[in-house]
Amino acid sequence: MNSWIAHLPVLPVVVPLMAGAAMLLFVEAQRRERTIIAFAATLANLIVAGMLAYVAGGWVPDIWPEGIAVYLVGGWRAPFGIVLVVDRLSAVMLMLTAVLALTSLIYAQARWKKMGPHFQTLFQFLIMGVNGACLTGDLFNLFVFVEVLLAASYGLLLHGLGQPRVKAGLHYIAINLAGSFVFLIGVSLIYGVTGTLNMADLAARVPGLAQGDHVLFETGAAILGVAFLLKAGAWPLNFWLPGAYGSVAPPVAAIFSILTKVGIYALLRLGSLLSGSESGAPAPFNHGWLFGIGLATLVMGTAGMLTAIQLQRLVAYSVIASAGTLLAALGLGGAEVKGAALFYLASSVLATGAFFMLSEMIVRTQQSGEDGAVAQADLLSPEDSPDPDFSDEVVGIVIPAAMAFLGMSFLGCALLVTGLPPLSGFIGKLLILSAALEGGAAPGSSPVSIWMLWGAVLGSSLIGIIALSRMGIRLFWGSEEIVTPRLHLTEAAPVAVLLLLSVALVAGTGPAMDYLGRAGESLSAPQAYIDAVLTTHAAPVSSSNLD
Repeated sequence: MNSWIAHLPVLPVVVPLMAGAAMLLFVEAQRRERTIIAFAATLANLIVAGMLAYVAGGWVPDIWPEGIAVYLVGGWRAPFGIVLVVDRLSAVMLMLTAVLALTSLIYAQARWKKMGPHFQTLFQFLIMGVNGACLTGDLFNLFVFVEVLLAASYGLLLHGLGQPRVKAGLHYIAINLAGSFVFLIGVSLIYGVTGTLNMADLAARVPGLAQGDHVLFETGAAILGVAFLLKAGAWPLNFWLPGAYGSVAPPVAAIFSILTKVGIYALLRLGSLLSGSESGAPAPFNHGWLFGIGLATLVMGTAGMLTAIQLQRLVAYSVIASAGTLLAALGLGGAEVKGAALFYLASSVLATGAFFMLSEMIVRTQQSGEDGAVAQADLLSPEDSPDPDFSDEVVGIVIPAAMAFLGMSFLGCALLVTGLPPLSGFIGKLLILSAALEGGAAPGSSPVSIWMLWGAVLGSSLIGIIALSRMGIRLFWGSEEIVTPRLHLTEAAPVAVLLLLSVALVAGTGPAMDYLGRAGESLSAPQAYIDAVLTTHAAPVSSSNLD
């Protein structure tokens, strides 16, 4: 463990942090230098994420044989120091973030990077926050990294002008500041009762709490769970999401696709570690609460898709529907269901990321008089940019058969979002439903719950395809004159890459489920994670390096 590979877990935090800080040394006019740094850092982040996913899979027996790596920052062992933990779940989150970041950054080069100052810097800090939240092993640093990603998202959301965007941005900021305050209260209560914030140490101490202290702990956990549900976009705390995601610049909306999954990751991670106590995980981390909240969220997201008249807002509601599907599936428990839910998580992130970028390109085909298209076109129009050269740069090279590309991409995204064959969205939902039906749910799960999940998932797919079919007809066939847009290759390529990755998920379902199935097993039996964190003594960072 003295090799350079031992330092891999800290790189997803250090690389975007250093890149973001370095770009602040250049003035806004030095865009070439900023772009070079941004792409170098994002590509390095993707390579590191891929290496971590490979090593965490246990395919290198002499390095992390259990697939769990613990990095002791400063050489302080848990629970006294800061620890970063890599396992299969966190590696999957890192990989999804890296893929979305690279494709979104490529898309932004066509026009959106000039929508406001410090776009590239804020983008790197957002990646740093997401990566850190998925790596950290204690609740306080989870709070810190969530605040970093939120602070960056505030700036990115407000990039560009227009009253709807500013209104939605201020709403988003106010709600998330309140959520952060709730988060901090929950963390404080838990620390006051248990004397620790390390999640593995917390799992070891909670079973030994006295009755009175246990009540206080459950109160703190409930408050903390509310903050996680808010950030996961769960009902009834998701009223802020459609407006924010529906008005933000497309490349920013694409990377935002992973933000709600950070909240789900936190619920899954902490709920898994706390499930070993005699009373099980506290509300809302236990199976019953997650299942009920997930079903309500799925119904709300599906209804929103049916009522949406703007494409980007419809995609925002699909993010809510995917969060509901994940929460309901995780609420059933069981290693097989959790592994299938992780497959669906990967598919939904790729799908919504591609769909957000595609939506803006499709809006360019509409005449300004079209109902419903005007408002969205105004939000995304080049005139919002303070850059006088922005409008000229939009007139790119006409990609051959541009309308065919937009139509086929819309069809692919619709199939992915609704979970229809033959793409990975269908495979993900099929795996969840079959695992639940074949006994993959946790012991004690009611058959009624399983059939409720079947009905909700299949019903949401039916309603979703109705909503998307209606939207497609209106956008592609409903207007008298369709303008063939001029698309940059840097805009079309990221969408194509994300859709091809979804196809690759279908082709590689077997290997992917082997990997994700083992991740689900580790979540259902978290003792290996707890032991790895609490028994790691060797410090990757020596005292001489600190000097």
